[in-house]
Formats: sequence, C-alpha cells, structure tokens
Amino acid sequence: MNDVTDQTKDIPGDPRAGLEPELPRASSDPTALPETDAGPTGDELAAEAVEFERSVENDDLADELDADLGDDLSDGSDDEEDLASDDEEDLASDDEEDLASDDEEDPASDDADVPAVDVGSDIVWDNRVSGNVGPEVIVAAVKTLPNAPGVYRMMNADGDVLYVGKAKSLKKRVANYTRTGLLNNRIARMVRSTAAMDFVRTRTETEALLLEANLIKRLRPRFNVLLRDDKSFPYILIADDHEAPVILKHRGARKRKGSYFGPFASAGAVATTITALQKAFLIRTCSDSVYESRTRPCLLHQIKRCSGPCTREVALEDYAGYVREAEEFLSGSSRKVREDLARTMEAASHDLDFERAAIYRDRLSALSHIQSHQGINPQTVEEADVFAIHQDGGLSCVQVFFFRTGQNWGNRSYFPKADKSEEADGVLGAFLAQFYDDKPVPKLILISHDFEDRELLERALCEHAGHRVQLSVPQRGEKKELVDHALTNAREALGRKLAETSSQARLLTGIGEVFGLPATPRRVEVYDNSHVMGTNAVGGMIVAGPEGFSKTHYRKFNIRSEDITPGDDYGMMREVMKRRFSRLLKENGPRPTQGPEQVKDREAEGLGPWPDLVVIDGGKGQLSAVMEIMKELELTDLPVVSIAKGRDREAGRETFFMPGRSPFMLPPRDPVLYFIQRLRDEAHRFAIGSHRARRKKEMGRNPLDEIPGIGPSRKKALLRHFGTAKAVSRAGLDDLVTVEGISRAMAEAIYDHFHESA
Repeated sequence: MNDVTDQTKDIPGDPRAGLEPELPRASSDPTALPETDAGPTGDELAAEAVEFERSVENDDLADELDADLGDDLSDGSDDEEDLASDDEEDLASDDEEDLASDDEEDPASDDADVPAVDVGSDIVWDNRVSGNVGPEVIVAAVKTLPNAPGVYRMMNADGDVLYVGKAKSLKKRVANYTRTGLLNNRIARMVRSTAAMDFVRTRTETEALLLEANLIKRLRPRFNVLLRDDKSFPYILIADDHEAPVILKHRGARKRKGSYFGPFASAGAVATTITALQKAFLIRTCSDSVYESRTRPCLLHQIKRCSGPCTREVALEDYAGYVREAEEFLSGSSRKVREDLARTMEAASHDLDFERAAIYRDRLSALSHIQSHQGINPQTVEEADVFAIHQDGGLSCVQVFFFRTGQNWGNRSYFPKADKSEEADGVLGAFLAQFYDDKPVPKLILISHDFEDRELLERALCEHAGHRVQLSVPQRGEKKELVDHALTNAREALGRKLAETSSQARLLTGIGEVFGLPATPRRVEVYDNSHVMGTNAVGGMIVAGPEGFSKTHYRKFNIRSEDITPGDDYGMMREVMKRRFSRLLKENGPRPTQGPEQVKDREAEGLGPWPDLVVIDGGKGQLSAVMEIMKELELTDLPVVSIAKGRDREAGRETFFMPGRSPFMLPPRDPVLYFIQRLRDEAHRFAIGSHRARRKKEMGRNPLDEIPGIGPSRKKALLRHFGTAKAVSRAGLDDLVTVEGISRAMAEAIYDHFHESA
C-alpha cells in the first residue's frame, strides 16, 4: 500500500468558482453514513472493522452501537423543451488541481485553523490515491483527515465520481465507511468500487452543503439522489424599458428591466395566461422592432386583443393604465381590478355606450377564465412552494405546487433518480436542496415529510435568498390541506408513471425480440432529417428508454457540409452519423460489450451514452449510407434498423431492413409496430421542429444586422426613425445622418451597403 499524502489543505477563497451557481441539498441520503463520536485511524481502524463484523452478531452490542451512532443516519448527504445541440460541452470536468502537502496539523485543532471559505471560487482538492480498491482506500485516507467540515468525493478506477457527500467532520464521516457491518448492499457496492477519494474543507457545514449540492448537480454521481429535468421555470414579464411596455414569456436570468410574475409550472400555462391577459388588459406582445415599424394597427387590435399603442389607437397614458391594472392583477389584487372594471362597465351601460360596455364585459370574462383555471387559491398563504413525495414500485414522485400573491400558478411532477432503498424523507431532502439552485426561494416552503438537516437547509436557503425562509411540515389547517392535495397529486402521477413504465418495459422487450438483440435495449436512438429543397437542413436524434422519451438526450445536427448536394438525404444522414458516433468514440471510448449481464450492470447508471439500437427513418438506401459510416468507424456490431413506409405511405405496412437479414414486416396490429411508429413519428416531429426553427431564424434576419458597426442600439434608432429596414435602404445620406447615434461615416457605410451593387 502506498503512503497517503499529508493532511487536507486549508482552502482559501470560494470552492465553487467556475461552476454554475448551485444551491444546497439536504444531507438526508441514506447513502451518507453517520458521524461517530470517535474517529479511529491507521491500523486501529482496520482492526476495528474486522472486530465490528464479528460483534454485530451480539444483539446487545449491536444495540449499544446503534445508540452510539444516534439517530443521525444520514448526516453526510448526498412543454417546450430547450434541447441541447450536438456541440454542447460536457458539464463535468476532470481537470482538478491536486494540493501540495503541507505540515501535518494536530487533528484536535483543525476546526480552529480552518480558513474562511466562500462558496464560489476554484475548488482545489486534496486527492488520496492509495493504489488499492475498496475499504483499504478509505482506511488510508482517514489517517490524516481533519475534524472539520467539508466535502468528499469517491471515485472508481476510471476516475468516474461515484458519490459526493458533505460532513460536519470529515474524519468521523469517512471513518464510518470502513464499518462494513453497518453497510447495506448498495453502500457496500460503492465502497468496493472506490479507488480514490478527494476532499475539500469549508468554514461551516452550511458551506459544505452548498458545495455538495453544486457538485452533485454538476457531476451527477451514480450513488447520489439526482434531480432530473431541472429546467428553469417560465415567468411572465411585463418589460417597462419601452414607452409601451410589452408582456411576454421569460425564462432564464432576469436581465431585462421590468416586473416578473411566477414561476409557472409550464410554458403552456404561461401562454394561456398571456392570451387571457391580452384580452383582459389589451397589452401588446409584439417585439420592439415590429412596434417601431407599424404604420397601421395589426390583426390583434382588430380582434380586440391589443389596444394598438404602436399607431396611437390608444393614448400612451391610457395604455400605462392598462399595464398598471395587469400588474395589480398578477400581484394579487384581482378583486380590486375586477371591481374597477365592473364599475366602468356599469357606467358605460348607464350612458348607453353599449359597445364600450361590451369591451369591459369581455375583459371581465377573460379574468374569470384565468382564475377558473388556477384551481385552489388559498386564503392564508400569500407566497409558498408546496412539496409532497410518494413512493411506490421502487420509484419516487415529488409533486410541486407554486403559490404567488395568493394565486396558484400551477403544479409539476418530478421523478428524481434514487435507489429503491432510499426513504421518502431522504429523497425529498436531497431533491429540495438541488431544486433551488437557480430559482427564487419563496418565504414559505411546505413539505409532506420532515427530514434530517431540515434546519441546516433552512439556514442555507435564508443565506442564499437574502431573506427569511421557513421550511415546515404543517400539521393542521389550510396549509396541511395544501400539502395533502399535493400528496394526492403525487400519488396519482406516480400511478400513471408506473403504468407507463410497465408498458414501456414490455415494448422494449418486444423490440429486442423482433430485431434479435442480445438483451432488452435500454437506450434506443432514432434519427431523421428535415429540409426544404436542401435548405436549412437539420438532422434530429431522439432517445427512448425504460421511462419513455428522454428529451434531455435529444440532439439536433445543423447540416453544414458544403460537399452535400442540396436534397441529398443519404449524404445528410452520413454526416449526422459520422458526427454523432465520432464524438461518442472520442469522449467515451470503444462501445462496451452488449449482453444480458452487461445491460443489467448498466441499469443503475441510467441510459448510458451508447445506444443499444439505432433506428433510421428511411429505406434500404438510408441503411447502406449509415452502414458506410459504421464500417468506417468500426462499429458494425451496433444494431441498426431502417424503416421504409409502405405503399402510399400507409401506416401499418412498414418494411424493416437490417444488415445481413432479409427485409421483413410486422403484423399490422402488433403493439411493437405501434411503438416503433411512435418512435419514428417523434423523431420526425423533432426534426421538423428543429428545421422550422432554423428556417424562421434565417428568414427573420434583419438586413441591418449585416452592416458592420450596426449594433442593437443603432438598429433600434434606425427602425424608430424610418419604421422598416426597407425604408432605411431607400434613405439618402442626408436623411441617415439625422438619426441619433449615426455619424457621417456610419451613414455612408449604411448607404454604400444598400447601393454598392448599383
């Protein structure tokens, strides 16, 4: 056994710089073991582990040990989709800097000597590699660990991070992984796979929790509870950086000046609400450039969904009143807004102005439509998120409800990745800490299950949010009813998920049998192309697995080769395949052996990077094109099947082609055939959607964008002055120089750009 490096470094600065801002996660994962009162080191620790295994047979001694460990069994915790492109960078980086050893310190004084650490700077790890695998690695590492808070990582022989945990005392926490008699099968398997450990110290346990949550979300270790589908939530934004504020959907950083309302559970809920708000308050939704270019009202004004401030169909002062009413309604003053509209409607009716009264009647109706779709609107809860978890069939479902300004902005179901042995409270605690990484934290968070480290997480959330946050388990009253309602929704959502998963498993088994695969596939990739006469060509890849479509794994490929003849579907597919699998080989190495045992070993790792089956939408020609690339990359053992539509493109008459096998068909009513059709149709939908987005972006380019020196500000000034880009192109030099921010030289550049071919 090699000597272990000296004690963990004191880490100055912030351990999270370079990472996306992450939020805390509760240390209630049962994978994390408790801290004991004593931290044996060296040979004593190895001998103690052997003696402990013998002692657990004695009930009295086992009870005594349980009492010594205490109850803290997990103190070291662990609608339109924005799809990543094929060129996205890896989130995790292996470039970690090793610490040089320093003078060994007295463990008893470690806590006092820990320097200030602000979560956010570069992480510098103390790496412990003993040359062994299993408990010996941990035994060697414990020798010099401090009694100080920090974060640790366990890695396998390939350098993959297996687990990330935090500890109030690194020495005590890590020492418990050597007590093999207390390890359940899952933790024991993790310990046996550990070949190296990394450690970093923090000033406080709260900072350790913040860093732990950050690393879990970034590295996605196999043995941690993982929050899946962690896309940011949409908001409604009323931007007030314009003379006529606009209402729109917003997702991401709040950089634009204005009022934000939300979060909403889905983009669909935002779109529905904005449509109703248009009818109720007649606020514009067009872009600023469109607003500046209008010379007459648009269709939305004609159908009474916009008041037409662009052409002064309404005075800007009156329009500002509409905006103020909308903000009041979204801020919770819905009763006041409704009463004001009702009084105005009655006054118009009294004056026999029935047309104006009808407008206010329709606006009131639109507000009623919004509130009728909000469901529960609590009387005693102004701002809160409600979380409830239900477990069944080895799966967990967390249901989240959002309440803002006393209004229900919707709910959403999550299915976090967690081992079957995880208890509900542990999963919920881990979920909560990861959930609030890039989301505003409300003043009140209601939960269905209490969990360990709840108070620690509450302090961390307060620190992050900059205001008081209460994290509680209500026992009575309206708050308890809200949690019970969320729990009912979680139970129903999980029931639907289990039914879908069971059906999906049968269908995947059927696919394995139909196409002669060595085992039931866990990852199926389906490819399709989309273009119009070869323009704006896009290749799409969708992924399906045991839990259905995995949209986080979808990829689009913008066809960029100049050697491909426009409309050459075979050439496009060759480019997509070469780019996809060349990168896969580069980043993940050779494709692993595929058999029943190997597939079973992968179950705990999710879908994995390599497909078990590749499906191509096309006939024999497409298959030949794909196999050319597979042969070039030495991947001919990867199962590939192409689907040719039947005569007259009739569904149910598809012909399947596979290398070394005669073309074949499936019975028209075979469930597996229906499933394959769904896969193909989803790939087709995704490819077409990606193509349309690319084409829309291409068509939406403004000619002014092509002029060097014309940025957003100058373009906005030109459009405000002339109305349209076409009018700018027709303008003379004397007209151009009158625009604010346009110098004589810039005016000449603009004029020359539009007249250079003349």
